[in-house]
Amino acid sequence: MQAAREKAVADSLAAVAAAEHNYTVDAAGSTVNWRGTMLGIKSHHGVVALAEGKLSVQGGLLKSGTFTVDMKSIAAQDSAYAPDNAKQGTRAMLLGHLTSPDFFAVDSFPTATFEVTSVSGNEATGKLTVRGRSNEEKVTGLVITEEGDAVKATGNLVFDRQKYGVKWSSGSKDAVLNDNIELKISLTGMKSAS
Repeated sequence: MQAAREKAVADSLAAVAAAEHNYTVDAAGSTVNWRGTMLGIKSHHGVVALAEGKLSVQGGLLKSGTFTVDMKSIAAQDSAYAPDNAKQGTRAMLLGHLTSPDFFAVDSFPTATFEVTSVSGNEATGKLTVRGRSNEEKVTGLVITEEGDAVKATGNLVFDRQKYGVKWSSGSKDAVLNDNIELKISLTGMKSAS
């Protein structure tokens, strides 16, 4: 009788661990940090706001997910700028340039998306869409933590801006804009009914 009871408890715990949990991402509690580098000079970093997202976790591992970023929310957080009244190199000028057609053309493409297509270990492969162009990319270093009805997911994504039509060049061979844009993603969410 004791063995049957222990087996029932073990089976119940295994079923709970194997269950799929769906989460709605809390946009306000999530962050997407970006970094872009101009070789030989400086790098800029900041945040872009998550608009919405959903993810599914099974057995502590990411199973699927879709995420949308508000490209109009690009903000710079570093201090590598000229004073606000300068003729060039101010924070406002950088943000204006990043949102312009030279870079992300946010008036024409106000969102960017990532849709998970497969997961292997701590890597998620998916379709990243920026400026209306889609390519396969990987989120690496993926860590999922479930606690009660909450989830936290973190990972890194590096993408080549050239593949998405973000082709601005500084024109200076001594100050080359790196093609790679680095993202550090930290998502939080709560269990959803679906």
